[in-house]
Order: sequence, then C-alpha cells, then structure tokens
Amino acid sequence: MNKITIVEDNDVVREGFALLIDSVNEFEVVGTYATCEEAIRKLKDDYPDVILMDIELPGISGIEGCSRIKKLLPEVNIIVITVHENSELVFEALCAGACGYITKNTEYSRLIDSIKEAMNGGAPMSSNIARMVVESFQKNQDTPLTSRETQVLELLSKGKSYTVIADELFIHKETVKSHIKNIYFKLQVHSKAEDIEKALKNKFI
Repeated sequence: MNKITIVEDNDVVREGFALLIDSVNEFEVVGTYATCEEAIRKLKDDYPDVILMDIELPGISGIEGCSRIKKLLPEVNIIVITVHENSELVFEALCAGACGYITKNTEYSRLIDSIKEAMNGGAPMSSNIARMVVESFQKNQDTPLTSRETQVLELLSKGKSYTVIADELFIHKETVKSHIKNIYFKLQVHSKAEDIEKALKNKFI
C-alpha cells in the first residue's frame, strides 16, 4: 500500500483530494494537514511515499516545506499541486526537492496518474507547466534581465496589470514598478509596446 500525505490549507480541497485518493485500492491517505508545520511534526509517524504539497500556506510556504521535508525524509516524492503557474515558482519548487508540479484544475485521473508516475521515478507535470519549462530553456541565455525581471516582463506581455503581477509574484506593486523601470533602462526602450517587442525579438521572454 502506497502512503500519501496531503498538505493543503483549504479544507474542502484537502478533504476532496483525500476522498479521491482513498478510493484507489493501492493508495492510503495517512495524513491531511493545513500547514507544513503539522505535516513535518507527523512526518516520521506517517512515513509517506508521496506528499501532495500546496504552495501558499499559512506559516512555512510549500516550497520551504519541500526543502525541510526532503532533509528529514530524502526518499519521499513531493508533488506540488497549486493554482500558480509561473516559471520561477516551478523552478524554486523543483530546486527545493519537488519531483513534480501540477495545477489544481488537473483532472482526477491525471492526479492519480501523477502519483503513480512519481512512485515510478517520474516527474509529473501539467502540460502547460511542462511547456513552460521547455520554453525557459529555449530563451536567449544572454539576456541582460534578471529572472525576476523576466517574470515581470512575461506577465506584462500577457496583458497583466501591475496589481495582478504583484499578486502573482507575491511582491509589492511598487516593486513591480521598480522592475519595469529597470527593464526599460536595460532594454533602452520607453514604452510597454516597445519593451515587449524588443524582448520577443531577442527571445528574452
């Protein structure tokens, strides 16, 4: 029996995942927690094979949780499951020890397949996340922009407002404005349209 732990602060989502996973004969949900702190305290008792980990959690974030859990239980498979789709969070999660990254709108069958894939040594990812990872390797590596500036510019190119960009990247609106000012200076442009056009032409995004 493969043991699964779920770390998710939304009660409805957490219990929904638990019911779905427990309905599969080969899986047993051994723990459901609203915080990483709770999950870490019970880690050695639960001794899970797979952990489904949200990113936005009260207290320790899911990414920090991945890092701490992997130090305590290196062999555990952690799959980040979140609503967030941006390249920096994906890479931070993978660097922290997650073996997969899927979004919460993933179909039930795909969620189960992802757990099985992780158990078999795979790296499950939602198709849009996998595409994002591939595209990041195709970017011009000689970009003058930092990874955060690239993120801001990518969201700007998708028509996102400063407020939305700040929310998605967990930074202040003024920080977004500062990044954009730096981007304009580095790319030697004076408008959003010119900024995006030059970045696309040079494969900075």
